[in-house]
Amino acid sequence: MSRPASDTRQRIQDVARELFSQKGVQRTSLQDIADQLGITKPALYYHFKSREDLVRSILQPLIDEGERFVAEQEDRRATDPATARELLEGYFDFHYRHRADLVLVVTELTTLADLGLIDKLLAWRERLCRLVFGPRPTLEQSTRGVIAFGGLQDVCLQFPDSPRRRLREATVAGALAAMGLPDD
Repeated sequence: MSRPASDTRQRIQDVARELFSQKGVQRTSLQDIADQLGITKPALYYHFKSREDLVRSILQPLIDEGERFVAEQEDRRATDPATARELLEGYFDFHYRHRADLVLVVTELTTLADLGLIDKLLAWRERLCRLVFGPRPTLEQSTRGVIAFGGLQDVCLQFPDSPRRRLREATVAGALAAMGLPDD
């Protein structure tokens, strides 16, 4: 009995993610992935037309969910704005869920910049910073926001074995302190 195409597609993504983290995107060929899976390269091409297409497919859920999170926060600004703590907790939760793919983002910045994905990630920090500090944050506020939101992302990678709840509490408290905001 053959596997459904979506299962094969997921298996390709899983193996690619593993090989990308071991060897890097540029040093992992589609042939490497096909060999690891025991399929032909044309079979892999049936699911993904290029390595870039494969990388994008792995990271697109992260991009889509991140964009949705930021857009929802912007939409609720007029009626029920989130507190800085709520923004940080939500942003932490998002990054924590996607920490395996964040490793790919961090280790392959050049490749991902070529795909246009880094610009999206950086824009989220700027948009969230405006939600915390207002539409025209000062340079000091903007730098604090980048430190807080970027550091929050890094923490999800740096401490993979820490208990999620404790890590979230410590990270959000640290991010609030970096932004110069009270931890209430």
